[in-house]
Amino acid sequence: MFLDLSAVAQTQYANLAQAARQHHLQRSIADLPGGFVTKAIKGQNYWYYQYKLPDRTPQQFYIGPDDEATRALLAAHKNPLVLRARKHLSDMCEAVTALGCYSVIPKHAKVLERLADHGLFRAGGVLVGTHAYLSYQNRFGIRWTGGETTVDLDFAHPGKNISIAINEDLKIDGHGAIASLKMGFLPVNEGTRYIKQDEPDFDLDFLTCLHRGGDAPVKMPQLNLTLQPLRFMEFSMQDPAVSVLVAPSGPIVTNVPRPERYALAKLVLYPERLAGTQPEKANKDLLQAASLIDYLSQNEPDALQEAWSDLQTRGPTWRKLAQEGFNALQQRYPNISCAISRPKSD
Repeated sequence: MFLDLSAVAQTQYANLAQAARQHHLQRSIADLPGGFVTKAIKGQNYWYYQYKLPDRTPQQFYIGPDDEATRALLAAHKNPLVLRARKHLSDMCEAVTALGCYSVIPKHAKVLERLADHGLFRAGGVLVGTHAYLSYQNRFGIRWTGGETTVDLDFAHPGKNISIAINEDLKIDGHGAIASLKMGFLPVNEGTRYIKQDEPDFDLDFLTCLHRGGDAPVKMPQLNLTLQPLRFMEFSMQDPAVSVLVAPSGPIVTNVPRPERYALAKLVLYPERLAGTQPEKANKDLLQAASLIDYLSQNEPDALQEAWSDLQTRGPTWRKLAQEGFNALQQRYPNISCAISRPKSD
């Protein structure tokens, strides 16, 4: 259910991912949209860096007095080496795309870049749904042979249900970031979804794990977003991985679910969606689960088995749905590799 990319493509993407993550760790004021301004205070000039929040409110932070050290910092802001490094990353993206690696389409990349720039992923956000599935291709050095169509962007945050390693003091303005795109997104469903009236299928969904309040939307001041709780979300939210997306304008560093957890979560969701009002989504869930299980069984069987064992400890409902999904998987895709044992009935 997948085709291998060339060794050259795999090597070039690995180089891009390493360079992008290194650049992400070393981001500085040279990467911010804005400029330097001076203020005269009691006869002495001081430098500040000024930029605008998504709501267009100007913000400033102090750089230093007008001395040699500060002027050197200002010169570094327009350092050709810094500018050349960013251009080099964009060129690397273009090169790996030409070699067959998956690239995010521009309008989706624009949203992802804006949310990444405003700190959604640093604040614990996770890219989920089909875009996460598509992102695994470059990590694995493959291309899927199915299950790629998507027009939505789905994001999740584990909330307080799962402990993750993030800066808990980091606050972002997710709503403001979306508004600043000026793409016509409007919040609906109490703000858990953003829709475009001119593109009815291009939605932004913000999700979280089910909580004591059931499926009531959860407001997260830390993100300035409202999240829709979903059943079984906590399984794929545990221990997310860093992923580097390829886009025409440059790489985007995000978080995605572990592929083995994503695959098994889709297997659990399949019977629920099939029995409900989403049979098309159910079939896509099963196809994505089959593709990932096929790859992982051949290449990362231990990780897949470990996630499967975890799923089996989560109670009778989990095991029942897993068995139904597993049965459908074997019936629909009998020829794929599968390194997991058949679930036991309660």
